Amino acid sequence: MPKQPVRIAPSILSSDFARLGEEVQAIDKAGADYIHIDVMDGHFVPNLTFGAPVVKAIRKSSKKIFDVHLMVAPVDALIPAFVDAGSDIITAHVEAGPHLHRTLQTIKSHGVKAGVSLNPSTPIESIREVMPMVDLILIMTVNPGFGGQSFIPLFDKIAAARKMIDAQKHPIDLEVDGGINPETAKQVIAAGADVLVAGTAVFKDGPEKYAAHIKALRG
Repeated sequence: MPKQPVRIAPSILSSDFARLGEEVQAIDKAGADYIHIDVMDGHFVPNLTFGAPVVKAIRKSSKKIFDVHLMVAPVDALIPAFVDAGSDIITAHVEAGPHLHRTLQTIKSHGVKAGVSLNPSTPIESIREVMPMVDLILIMTVNPGFGGQSFIPLFDKIAAARKMIDAQKHPIDLEVDGGINPETAKQVIAAGADVLVAGTAVFKDGPEKYAAHIKALRG
C-alpha cells in the first residue's frame, strides 16, 4: 500500500491529569489526528497510568480516533473493557504474551482496529506472519514505560516495516513513539513513518501552543 498522509497522535501521558478531559478537547481543537492513550500496568512496564474507566470518561471529550496502546501483560482479558470504553484502535505488544495471533484475533473480533507494537530490541521479522491482520504497527523508539526519554535511532527498522506494509493489500499505519520532536519527526517520516506519537513535544508550553507544536511535527 502507498504511504498515507502524516498524522499526529499526541500522547496524553504528558498532559495535565488534573484536567484530562479539557486537555483532550484542547489537542483535538489544536489539530490532533489521533488521541494516543498509553495504558501501563506497572508490570509489563515500570509505570502505572490509565484504566478503561478513564478512557471511557474522556471519550465524550473528542470524536477523534482513540489510539489505545496497551503496555500490559497479560493483555487478552483486558481488551473487551477498552473496546467498551470507546477505543478505535487497540495496540498490543509482541512481547506481552505467547500468542500474538490470538491477541489480534480477539481485538478484531470486537470490530475495532488492531495494532501491534515492538520494543526497541524486538526484530520487525517477528510480525511478518500476522501482517494480514494488522491495521497499525507501532515502532517504539524508547524503552516503554515513561515519557520524556531520548530517541533511539531505529531508522532501518522503520524502513523495514515500511517495506513490509507496502507489500500488503490493505492500509496499515506505521506509527513511531518515543523521543519525537520536530527534528526526529522529519527523520522518521523520511524512513517511512506516517503516524507520530508525541507527548512532551506537544504538551510543553501549555494549551495556547498545542496547535503550533502539532504543526511543527508535520514538517
